[in-house]
Amino acid sequence: MALLIREIEAEDEAAWRGLWAQFLAFYGVNLMPEITDRTWARIIDRATPLRGRGAEMDGQLVGFALHHTHLSTWAAGPDCYLEDLFLSEAARGKGAGRALLDDLVAICRANGYSRLYWHTDKDNTRARALYDSYTPTDGHLRYRIKF
Repeated sequence: MALLIREIEAEDEAAWRGLWAQFLAFYGVNLMPEITDRTWARIIDRATPLRGRGAEMDGQLVGFALHHTHLSTWAAGPDCYLEDLFLSEAARGKGAGRALLDDLVAICRANGYSRLYWHTDKDNTRARALYDSYTPTDGHLRYRIKF
């Protein structure tokens, strides 16, 4: 099974939308179609800070990592925030999640970013097992005000 990590391209739209729908279902989230449309447009627009890396197995997109950078008041270089990481059920346990994270680590190092960080649900034990193999949780809680 050949695994390739690469930039998500416009030709990946249908496959990405299918994975995105699975991702939203996994978290029990319903988004307005306009939000999904805007997210897709940002991923493929090189002028926006949102980037998408795809995991391809045997020519099929089976996962993604959506990330962006921002300045920090806590570090000299920019931070990279991994906003969303998802793999199809069929791709889980086959190294694609680790490959996506390793890819982001390499991108961060190559670009001089200070940190790579992400959030996950406390009950997402399968993902947390992978994440814990990179670094322990830093103990921070997230608070969010929606407008």
